[in-house]
Order: sequence, then structure tokens, then C-alpha cells
Amino acid sequence: MKAKWIIAGAGIVVVAGAMPWAVGYVTEQQWQEVTRELNQAQPFVQMQTEDYRRGFFGAELDGTATVLNPENGETRRIEYRANVTHGLTGSFMDFEPVEGWAPEGSDWFQERPRLTLETRLWGTAVLELEAPAMAITSPESGESLSTSGGVARIEISDAGSQAEALIVWPQLSLSGPDMNIRINDFRIEQSMSHLNGDVWTGTMEASIASVALMSPEVSPVTIEELLVRSSTEANANGQRMDSQLSIEAGQVRFEDQAYGPHKLAFALENLDVASWSLLTTSMAEMQGMALAPDAGSREAFERQMAAMGQVNTAMRDMAAAGFSVGFPELTLDTPEGQVTGNVIISHPELPEDQKAEMLMVMQQLTGEMNLSVPSVLAEDYPAVRMQLAPLIKQGLLVPEGDRLVLSARLNDMVVNVNGQEIPLPPLF
Repeated sequence: MKAKWIIAGAGIVVVAGAMPWAVGYVTEQQWQEVTRELNQAQPFVQMQTEDYRRGFFGAELDGTATVLNPENGETRRIEYRANVTHGLTGSFMDFEPVEGWAPEGSDWFQERPRLTLETRLWGTAVLELEAPAMAITSPESGESLSTSGGVARIEISDAGSQAEALIVWPQLSLSGPDMNIRINDFRIEQSMSHLNGDVWTGTMEASIASVALMSPEVSPVTIEELLVRSSTEANANGQRMDSQLSIEAGQVRFEDQAYGPHKLAFALENLDVASWSLLTTSMAEMQGMALAPDAGSREAFERQMAAMGQVNTAMRDMAAAGFSVGFPELTLDTPEGQVTGNVIISHPELPEDQKAEMLMVMQQLTGEMNLSVPSVLAEDYPAVRMQLAPLIKQGLLVPEGDRLVLSARLNDMVVNVNGQEIPLPPLF
């Protein structure tokens, strides 16, 4: 019996000793696969691994990240290195730019930032950035950015189909000749699950304790208790989805007075998942084509036209499947009372025979819009009066007691606004 235990113990030691090598092999394969999928999924960050030197208990790798600026098409090349430590069930990778975290001669950080990736054999990965306090000043523009230490973390699991993200930054400050912005207690939490194609479901909550805007020319403005929530849910066995977004502010302080709360809500309901996935994929392809080096060639033009055709098909199929979109709630608190409103547009689901014959014109669109504004805002505030005057002149905003109201209904491609009928041009 004693001999059996000795043999078993020796086997365990051998397996445990061999595990770092096996973990290192799997880690290298996972790294190559992740970078390949990242490069294929989007054009903005391209990762290349120049050299991967794997040992028994660890590894070293050198690579390059090419970042594309979507505004002007310019790219920036960042060389990086990483030290990899192999354990029994996973690996730990510590990344660092070859040229350092700041330009030579600059003193941006009080301590060295840390960018790490922790992986497990069963497919879980945690990417984390620990940033110390930072101060950056531009002598040319006179602008400066300073932040407290912060953390950004994303955990990926279930072979990449689940993700949890967290960002915490206690303080950020941006200063310039014309404006100073100070943000306190910035936090984002997000949970995502892959549904189909480029479609994900989940929830997100972002909060900021306060945002202070200061300018030499106007009185300071402070927005307190800013909260953004979003959720996307699948239903009908993953064939449909609903998405909601709300933006709330507890109060806005201006010239020693506070107004609030404020809220804007957006809703997208009963959307066909397959059509939405095709639409987002096609639009991403078009964006990538526009930034490609051969964007002006005939071949690129033909590819763009094909992608545009896919966009049109996806939008037509999405409308034929039925949907509802709009802003179900708008509430703004002002010194003279609340501004309220809502906008909803919907399209019914069509029978199969009508779907095949549907033109790009959404003739069965219906909707409504309501807006109510205190009249005194247009009377006593020149900036507001300038914005509302054209609507009042055209009869789109009409007096009703001490308020200006707009009531609109859409049906049969005609909008009825306060009794005025306005034909709509063909849509899509």
C-alpha cells in the first residue's frame, strides 16, 4: 500500500512539474488566436507578434500595435514587449511599451503604469490596467490633463462569449485657456453576452458624481449625480431584442441655483436580430473600406456599393419584421418649470407575401410626438426664443394656457402637427 502511495505521489509531482510547460504552450496558442480574431473584427487596432520566445516557466514576446485614427486615416505604430509567467492553471502577462509609457524626457506618471493579462486553461482571461496619478501639459496649446490613479478591467469567459468590464477613476481634470473641466468619481460597470454575429446583450451603468465646467466668460456650471443606464435583452428564442438607454442628472447648478432632476430615455423594441446583425456588420465593413489604403480604387468602389446594398437589404428586412424606436421620456427642469416630451415611431410586422413585395419606402410607419415648454422661456430668454421662434412662426408650437405645445401624429406618410398636415417624402 505504501508503494502505491509513493507511486501516486510521484505521478502527481511529475504532472505538476510538467504543467507550466503545457500551460505555456496553450497560452501561446491562445495569444495567437486572440490577436488574429481582434485584427479580423475591426480595423482600428491591429496587433502583430514579432517574436514569441517560450521557455518552461515563462516566455517573452515582442510585438507591434498599429492604431488607426478614423478621422484622418493616420496610423501610429507602438512597439511593445511582454514578460509571461506560466503557472499550473494559467499564465500572467505583463506588457510595457518599448519606448516607455511617456515620451523621453517627460514626467507624466508618478509611478509606472501596469498593463497585465491573466489567462486560465479553461478560457477565462482578465485584462487590467492600473494607472497611477498622471499629469500631462502641452506648452503649445496651453492645455493640461491631470488624473488620479484609476483602474480599467475586463474579464472574458466562456470562449469569448461573456464579458464583464469595470472602469473606476476618482478624478479627472482638463484645463485650457477657454475652459476647465473637472470630473469626480467616474465609474462604469458593464456585463455582456454574445447573442449572434455582432449583436451582444447585457447591461451597462456609468455614473459621475459631478462634472464642473468653468470658463472665464460665463458663470460656472456643475452637473451632479450624472447616471447613464443601458440594457439589451433578447426574446423570442433569440430572434428579437429590446434595448433601452437612459441619461439622468440629479441637478444642474448655475449662478447659485439648482435645477433637477433631468432625464432622457431612448428605447428600441422588438428588433429583428438577424437584420440588425447584418446592418451593423455591413456598416462596419463600409467604415473599414473607407479607411483602407485603396479606398479610391475601382475595386474598392465596387465593394462599397455591395456593402451599401447589404445595408439597404438589412434596413428593409428590419422594417418588414416590425420595430418600435423613439424617446419615450424627456424631462428637463428649468427655472420656469419643466420641459416634457416624447417621440415614438413604429412599423408593423408584415405578412410573408407583403415582405417580398415591400419597397424601400416604409409606407406603414406610424408615430407620435409631444412637446410641452413653459411659454415664459420663449418670452424672457433670448437664446431659447431664437431656437423656438421658427417653430412658433410655422404653427408647430402653439399656445395652450401658460405653455407652448406640439402634438404630432404620423400615419399614411402624413404628419399631422397641431391640425396641420405635412406630407412626408419617401423614407429609405
